[in-house]
Amino acid sequence: MEQYEIVIIGGGPAGLAAAVSARNAGAGQILILERDKELGGILNQCIHNGFGLHTFKEELTGPEYAARFISQVEELGIEYRLHTMVMDIDRKKVITAMSREKGMYQIQAKAVILAMGCRERPRGALNIPGYRPAGIYSAGTAQRLVNIEGLLPGRKVVILGSGDIGLIMARRMTMEGASVQVVAELMPYSGGLKRNIVQCLDDFGIPLKLSHTVIDIKGKERVEGITLAAVDEKGVPIPGTEEEYECDTLLLSVGLIPENELSSQIGVTLNPVTSGPIVDESLETDVEGVFACGNVLHVHDLVDFVSEEAAAAGKNAARYVDKFLKKENIYGKEEADPYHGQSQAAVSLIPTGGVRYTVPSIIHPDRMQEEQVVRFRVGRVYYNCYINVYLNGERLLHRKRPVMAPGEMEQIKLKESWFANVPKNAEMTIQIEEA
Repeated sequence: MEQYEIVIIGGGPAGLAAAVSARNAGAGQILILERDKELGGILNQCIHNGFGLHTFKEELTGPEYAARFISQVEELGIEYRLHTMVMDIDRKKVITAMSREKGMYQIQAKAVILAMGCRERPRGALNIPGYRPAGIYSAGTAQRLVNIEGLLPGRKVVILGSGDIGLIMARRMTMEGASVQVVAELMPYSGGLKRNIVQCLDDFGIPLKLSHTVIDIKGKERVEGITLAAVDEKGVPIPGTEEEYECDTLLLSVGLIPENELSSQIGVTLNPVTSGPIVDESLETDVEGVFACGNVLHVHDLVDFVSEEAAAAGKNAARYVDKFLKKENIYGKEEADPYHGQSQAAVSLIPTGGVRYTVPSIIHPDRMQEEQVVRFRVGRVYYNCYINVYLNGERLLHRKRPVMAPGEMEQIKLKESWFANVPKNAEMTIQIEEA
């Protein structure tokens, strides 16, 4: 069986950044396993600009952003294998993989970083009535067809869902000569970044209809049109609000789901809100030595934040290997690592008052850095509000925000000094308070 210190599942932006960070933190044997034919993940089909403003302080396209990290991986001599599918991981961190060149084989890792990314929510989850004609695509599939395959899915387009990919494809299809009739969104707010609404819809005169959904798809062989209707606060179509649109293509941008089938196989506990693993301040899951980062953990809106989070996961995985698993009396035994049993306290982060979730969910004060980044999303649009942080009833943070929306990830920084002499099993609540 092959032996590696750190095995990273996924060669997209999260996996690449984690590998570079782990090597810079001193990890020796690192292996990236990627099922696609090339590194870079979804970035390879994101040919629009807007990437890298935080990480590289300049505006890059998706392929350019990926190329920066791929170059670093190659310069650092980090091994990677393409066309390799991970079939299984067990709690002892034995990875079963398969490729055309090597067939089925196993790898023993000392630490594993989960960086499998996410997938698009399928149309079946929407229960739209009608036949299954040609011309219905997920927005990501349409993006690949246009940007990589050089194929135009259709000429008259309706987009359901205002996630970032859907907004970007509204602009992309328009630039390629298609006519985008409308972008419909079930919720009373957009699921995408404000800048994408402005640059992709407003600048091209494409209407956005909030609180609307598709209730019928017409056509048997090929999409011929759709019926749009307004919905009430419960998402139920309102009779008499139906609108007919003639189109040959329907793009679905209705959400992303973290790819956590492998995480479930290991026994990692998943957060029901994010569908990603529950992690602590080190981005370690509740399975010892298994870390998670990027869109497999929770869906991000900026790849720069994916890279930042993945860098922390890589550094912490290298630290885990170096400090604890290189000791012969620990590695390979069933008992838990002594380090994981000696933490002075574990503070649970409780999202409430409009906060849907937090990453991380648990903080061990004796392991955290001087500052700990906590990312979260809100459940609806807020104006002139405050982010409040309480530790055992004492308010530690009261920050004003002019506007907060579900489509934009928020973050705060917790200070190590706040946790001095904190009792065991303390709770920290993060909530939104309207002015």
